[in-house]
This record gives sequence, structure tokens and C-alpha cells, in this order.
Amino acid sequence: MAFALAIAFIVSIAAGYFMVRGRHPQLILAGAGLVMLACSLLLGGSGTADQSTGLAFFDLFRSVTESLKSKLSGIGAMIMVIAGFVSYMDYMGATAALVRIGTKPISVLKRWPYLAAVAVIPLGQLLSLCVPSAAGLGLLMIATVHPILIRIGVSKITSVSIIVLCTCFDMGPASANTARAAELLQMDNVQYFVASQLPLATMLTFALMVFVYFQSKYLDSRMSSDQPLAQQTATADDAASPLAYAILPVLPLILLMTFNAFFQTGEHPIVLDTTTAMLISLFVSMAFHGLVARNVRELESGIIACWNGMGRAFSTIITLIVAADIFASGLIALGLIDGLLVLSNAMGWGAIGILTLFIALIFFASILMGSGNASFFAFGPLIPDLARTLGIPGIKFLLPMQLASSMGRAASPIAGVVIATAGIAGVNPMHVARRNLLPMMLLSFLMVLIQQFAT
Repeated sequence: MAFALAIAFIVSIAAGYFMVRGRHPQLILAGAGLVMLACSLLLGGSGTADQSTGLAFFDLFRSVTESLKSKLSGIGAMIMVIAGFVSYMDYMGATAALVRIGTKPISVLKRWPYLAAVAVIPLGQLLSLCVPSAAGLGLLMIATVHPILIRIGVSKITSVSIIVLCTCFDMGPASANTARAAELLQMDNVQYFVASQLPLATMLTFALMVFVYFQSKYLDSRMSSDQPLAQQTATADDAASPLAYAILPVLPLILLMTFNAFFQTGEHPIVLDTTTAMLISLFVSMAFHGLVARNVRELESGIIACWNGMGRAFSTIITLIVAADIFASGLIALGLIDGLLVLSNAMGWGAIGILTLFIALIFFASILMGSGNASFFAFGPLIPDLARTLGIPGIKFLLPMQLASSMGRAASPIAGVVIATAGIAGVNPMHVARRNLLPMMLLSFLMVLIQQFAT
């Protein structure tokens, strides 16, 4: 195992070096992942392909096929639809209409744009209860909140960073990590959320807003090349677009908040997923555009803009997500999770030391794999027995570990939410991850202190 972990460490360092030097990230991540998968097979591993072809060499490419299928049928389809919707909103002038209306109520905050920016964090966390997909929520906020933040004077990198931070707490009854933690603690999902997640997340959110306010203001003051959206995308049609168009970019959020099991009662609630809500909104927008424009060619041009947006999303975002998935598969195949577990078992620390170690392990595992679910599902089952051995409540371990897994995801350059939001906004995912790393590390440290002194 030590030799396999050494290979994983060397390959990861090399991949990071080449990406920092500006080399093509898809090529670097996919290549590094395939190298690690090949090394795993040479060392006697079974690889990561769900269905073997019967030949180890072919199984390497079978892993790529399975990654493509899973990403294209899930998050890939959602990202392409959202990217097409965003492109259509830009083309028909709906984004500009939303900005014109959205900036009026917050015009009083133009002197304090970073105050408005950090106020987005609790708003986004509230929306995450309706949109449990981090990438889905991030992209919806890129379509709605991002243009407004840019217009009031916040840099693009700060706007994307804050939108990603809205997903840093994987909480709520609809979250897979919440369901798993509640199961391990033998609690009800809603009880776990209301009694445990919500109080801790509220305290951490306030601290996050304070830190991000000063960090963003300081870092943006050192930047000089980020132009506001008004200078980047303004066209002659923007000023002429009807203000009624402003409702269209937020229509997906309205649908998702209305038709959501969390806010409905009864035997048969009507529930929409993100992709379906986006498609409905796209259809309504096209019908609205057609009625206003009364020009078939104009409508056709808008649809072409939508298809082009989907194509750009595939070539820049989805390929990167697939490459990141292959990279994470290589780390897992070489025993990253098993190695971290062995390390944790070898430490003879007390309760606070063990808690700190596990939070650090799950945090950095999420950064390496770009997934909070993968790291928490690997470490979570170990905690109840460990807590009983140490004589402390299991929730004092599981709750901070569960939140730390999604914090690490918010600081990972290969996480789906970071890649997707950065790709649509036109910024470097590495820069977003680097911006979020310090606040997430400080928040993790604060969380350990809170849990230590909690009754």
C-alpha cells in the first residue's frame, strides 16, 4: 500500500505542477488518472470499471466510457441544459433586463458592494434546501445573481467564489450526506437538520460572511483587469429588451422552490428536478420571445445560440468534469481512502486530536476527489464505533465531518460545482479554489473549537 500511495502522491504533485504552469487541465487530469489506474492494475488491483471487458488494458478505457456515460446522463445533461438556457437569456436580453431591475433595489449598496455580495451566502444556502445539487444551484445562481454582483462592482472571481461558497454546507433533508449521517446516528433527517445542522451552520455562516467580506475587498483591490458585466456584454438590444423578460432567468428557481417535496404536503407532492425545471423555463422563454419578437428568424437565432451554449459547455466544462472523475478514480484505485484510514488508526490521540485528524483527512480527501459524498461515505461508517470507544456522542464527530466534506469540495479545483460555475463565468477553476481554500480551512478550525466546547 505504501508504494501505491507514493505513486499517487508523485502523480498528483506532477499533475498539479503542470496545471499551475497552464497546461491543458483535461489532458493532465485524464492522463494522470489513467497512469494511476494502470499502476493499480500492475500492482494487482482490480481497477474501477464496474463491468470488466476481460482484459485489464481494455478496462482502463472501459473506466473512461463509464465515466462519460454517468456524467453525460446526470450532471452533464444538467450543465448543458443550464448553459443553453444562460446563452438564450443573454441572446434575448433577459439577463440585461434582470440586471436593470435587480440593481435598482440594491443601488443603495453600490457604495458597499461586498456587503451585498456576502449577503448572497445565506440566501444561497436557503436555496440549497430546494436545490440539493451543488452544481445545479451554482449554475442557477450564475444565471441570476452573478450578473447583478458584477454590475454593482464585484469582480468575476469574487462573484463565482461567493456563489460556490453558498454550497459549502451540504445540509438539508434532501442531501445525500444528511441522509447518511442521520442513518448512522439513528435519527430522522429533519430532526438531524433542525436540531444539529442548522445551529452549527448558522454560526459558521456568520463567521464566513465576515471573513469573506474582508478577504474579497482586499483581493479585489489588488486586481485591475476585471471589467464589469455592463462593459463586457452590453449590446444595442440590451437597453431595448422588455423589463418583463427579467422574470425569465429566475423562473427555474421559482419552479424549483414551488414544486419541491420540502415545501409540500400530501400523499403525492409535485417535484421537479433541476434539469426538467430548466427545460420548462427554456420552453416558456422561447414562447415568450416568439410572441414579443414576432419574427421566426429571430427565434431561430436564439435557439442556435442555445445549442452553441450547450456545445461550449460540453467542450469546456463536461470534458473537465469527466477528466477530474478519471483522476479521482485513479486515486481511489491506488488506495487513497484506505491509506488515510490506516493513518488515522495509527494515531494514538485523544478525542479532540482524533476529531481534528478526521476533519483534516475528510477535508483534503474532498479536495483531491472533488466530491464531498465520496469522502464522507468512506469515513462516516467508522465514526459511531469510534465515538463509543472514546465515550463521546457520535454526533460531535459525524456532524463536523459531514460539513467538512462539503467545505473541501468548495475548495477543490476539480469539483463539479467549481468547474461548472467557473466555466460559465469565464474564470479559472484553480483561481476559484485557491480563493476559497483559506476561508474553508479557517471555518474547519472554528468548527473543531465549537464542537470541543459544545455541551
